[in-house]
Amino acid sequence: MVKMEAVSEKPKADLRTFRRRVFYIPGYDPIHPRRYRELYRKEGQAQAAISGYGLSLKPKKVKGPYGWHVSGQIDGQAAEADIEVLVWADIVKTSMDQGILATYWQLLRTAWVYIASGALFRLMRLRKGPMIAALYPIFMLLGQLLVAVLAGWGVGRLVAQISPLAGWGVGGALIWLILRGFRRYDNRLFAYYLMHDYAYSAQDNGANPPELEARMVAFRQSIREALAAGFDEVLVVGHSSGAHLAVSILADLIRAGLPEKHGALAFLSLGQVVPMVSFLPQAQRLRADLHYLAARQELTWVDVTAPGDGCAFALCDPVAVSGVAPEGKRWPLVISAAFTQTLSAERWKELRWRFFRLHFQYLCAFDRPGDYDYFRITAGGQTLAARYADRPASKSRIETAVSAYRTMA
Repeated sequence: MVKMEAVSEKPKADLRTFRRRVFYIPGYDPIHPRRYRELYRKEGQAQAAISGYGLSLKPKKVKGPYGWHVSGQIDGQAAEADIEVLVWADIVKTSMDQGILATYWQLLRTAWVYIASGALFRLMRLRKGPMIAALYPIFMLLGQLLVAVLAGWGVGRLVAQISPLAGWGVGGALIWLILRGFRRYDNRLFAYYLMHDYAYSAQDNGANPPELEARMVAFRQSIREALAAGFDEVLVVGHSSGAHLAVSILADLIRAGLPEKHGALAFLSLGQVVPMVSFLPQAQRLRADLHYLAARQELTWVDVTAPGDGCAFALCDPVAVSGVAPEGKRWPLVISAAFTQTLSAERWKELRWRFFRLHFQYLCAFDRPGDYDYFRITAGGQTLAARYADRPASKSRIETAVSAYRTMA
């Protein structure tokens, strides 16, 4: 009887199924988007078991190139979400289609862009982790070249005692074979992958390449159509370098005017590396979008990072550190996923040195979850605005304007 009275006293809104459309923008990743569906399925089941709520996946129910449908029974509220991956993996694959010599040329050019502009030294003042990650492919590729040259030189000298001409040929061939061997196993070393990643952002000194701008226009149109489709919330999730794409997409969307009747618009940036681009000389477009979006009331923007993620600019307010914070700044709300607290000691010990895996932890289950839960956010019955309405920003966030380049388009 008591239970029936409690149910009857609930507001009608609690009995209605909450409907959400989620657009996930991945970072620089050439992998097929099915990877994200499987990650969501596996980690969502794990989080549901830990937290005691219901979560199930089905084929997608809306148009779009790739996605899935999720039903949630969380905190007594039913919710349905259609999640779509906004795919730019084909652009990534094309940009990664570089030979060994071309990659070493990228290394020189990218290093020059960051050093000559002074961006490298200013980025070091923010967080050491992402800068170590940025320098890793440079030193790894140079180390591979050194090993190959030394081996080729040593073997070549031995052969040259018999035939000088053969010595040169054998030495050169061995250098090339060793470099090819290193590249073959880059799925374990990630040197070429990371080099292509940083080179893609730096190739135009921070400006977006034309093919990426064209894809962003298509993404914006998809989001706009969802806003007009009657969902309670349209949530855009930008992970890693996908976060700065989302900033520009949403800024353009709001500038153009939102549909007259639309659901709540929300933006969740995860593990962002915005300063790697916004600190570059020609990133005027991105800086202008950061400046614009930070003051808008049309959306809610929550930025989640963690000091344990060595590949992200943890707790660095991307607007403030870029030196473009506007008067009346509202966003983002910068909070920490606090891996050392939200992961058990055993789990943290297991993941601590798996840097690339930790960069994806935001999309995974926590065995000691705090107020950040990816699956509650994407499949629960609360908007992002309501969920974090009373949440203060992290006290340890970094808001010092560090970038030397602050011009805006």
